[in-house]
Amino acid sequence: MRFTSEQRLDDGVVEREFTLGEIPGTLWAPESAAPVPLILMAHNNALPKADARLVARARITASYGYAVAAIDAAGCGDRPRTAVEEQARADFRRAMQAGERGDEVFESFIGPLVEKAVPDWRTTLDALLSLPEIGGPVGYSGWTAVGIRLAVVEPRIAAAAFFAGGYVPRAQREEARQVTVPLLFLLQWDDEGNPRQRALDLFDAFGSKEKTLHANLGGHTGTPWFEVEDGGRFYDRHLR
Repeated sequence: MRFTSEQRLDDGVVEREFTLGEIPGTLWAPESAAPVPLILMAHNNALPKADARLVARARITASYGYAVAAIDAAGCGDRPRTAVEEQARADFRRAMQAGERGDEVFESFIGPLVEKAVPDWRTTLDALLSLPEIGGPVGYSGWTAVGIRLAVVEPRIAAAAFFAGGYVPRAQREEARQVTVPLLFLLQWDDEGNPRQRALDLFDAFGSKEKTLHANLGGHTGTPWFEVEDGGRFYDRHLR
């Protein structure tokens, strides 16, 4: 891991850009000498780590006393894309604009993203936990499909908060019952891109003995900011 920039922010958080092989990432952490827990923050559908909403969530979460990391997964953000990836992305956008939300279109685009993203996240986790300022335990926040796979294959994930979406690849729908960590599930009741009932069915499928559903009115990007504060309390219960 190589840090390429460092910036001290007004809220007592240090923001550092890093590269890990081909993986670009950002680490936000409080100015503290003591090791702090880590939260991996992934944006829905692999939007770039520089997305304004993700950065705002990360800064607030770091100000609560957590290290927060985000990366650009393969084929996303600033990372190069193959011709196949570009075509899949274009097909997905056309289908969404046309109101076609069938499983096959979704699987062809999102499924491969998940398969490529999870190994990158595990590699990043290995490197982050070697830093003296990060002591664990580890939480996850964000993209549901990636979070399900990580929670199943990565024993270091101790708690997870998912931004609910009804469209999750088949593989992750089948894996949902294997998710047993404490879970906070955020659902936008009027999400124009994700069927409400599928999201509720997914919540029901999770195997966690402690799982909480927060449902708010509004569309896909309308999650209230107070959910970030509630998320902080959720992590305080399970990562402190």
